Amino acid sequence: MRPKVDRAEEVLKALVERYIRDGEPVGSRAIAESLVNAASPATIRNVMAQLEQRGLIQSPHTSAGRVPTALGYRMFVDSLLTVASPALENVDQVRRRLLPDKTPQELMGEASEVLSELTSMAGIVMIPKSDRSSLRQVEFLPLEGNRVLVILVLNDREVQNRIITTNRHYGESELQQAANYLNQHFIGNPLGAIRERLLQAMQNDKSHMDSLMQTVIEVASQSFQGPELAECVVSGQSNLLTMADEQGIHRLRELFDAFQRKRDLLELMDQCVKADGMQIFIGQESGYEMLDECSLVSSPYGTEDEVLGVLAVIGPTRMPYQRVIPMVDLTAKILSAALKPAN
Repeated sequence: MRPKVDRAEEVLKALVERYIRDGEPVGSRAIAESLVNAASPATIRNVMAQLEQRGLIQSPHTSAGRVPTALGYRMFVDSLLTVASPALENVDQVRRRLLPDKTPQELMGEASEVLSELTSMAGIVMIPKSDRSSLRQVEFLPLEGNRVLVILVLNDREVQNRIITTNRHYGESELQQAANYLNQHFIGNPLGAIRERLLQAMQNDKSHMDSLMQTVIEVASQSFQGPELAECVVSGQSNLLTMADEQGIHRLRELFDAFQRKRDLLELMDQCVKADGMQIFIGQESGYEMLDECSLVSSPYGTEDEVLGVLAVIGPTRMPYQRVIPMVDLTAKILSAALKPAN
């Protein structure tokens, strides 16, 4: 016995797929051509009227055709989507670009670019917060006044230089002793964890602390303090220029401004890090006005023990979800494997 077909779901699926493919409002005759189970245009028009009443589709203008709403896309993605496996040539391309012999920064730049190229949208990769980076070596050099140059070697090959301002001037020998202490006791530990341990020691023992530890705590607490938000790499913004025809140049300018500032993007990506698994925001679901006409598909990457960040694709709500979702998932998995420490 053939299973009963939910006609409304079948019509909605056909309408969304047709609109994603063609970008034009979809009429009842076009849907009738797409259905596996035959139905008359009159029947389909009745079903479309029901879908419109439920807020799943809408008429953009005087056209007889309909387009999906954000709610319609959500139902399509959650319940009706047939996800396609990535093409083998795309899998090979991602693997060739994300080789384990590259630095983490190179890998994240490559991941952003390859996502953009393979989806024809904007690719974004969130770089982990610095307080998650592991210390390999630290050096302090005195500068004029109360300033100190901090040279940090993190993870495998990443080098960062920072200038901090201390409460008093420190001489070269004091700073050398502080660096020796940190290099002896904290190599391999995340910066945030080192800072927390030193601040806890200060709270527990401040009155009996010798001058070396006081120096260590002051310079290290500032040197190892990461930014509130991580950084991110964005590639392929120009791929979104086609959105100007559908949504207007004003909305596109707002989105490009957001790419430039990055703060709102980073806040959204930070939410994705805290969530579990792949996240898909459609239209206003993101809570950020510049993404009201966009969709974002993200997936976490990291080690077996820890999520380091997320990567994502941003494009119009009329994106080919069946191709984009597996592409984001694949890239996240290959990036995670490339970042895995060698045994």
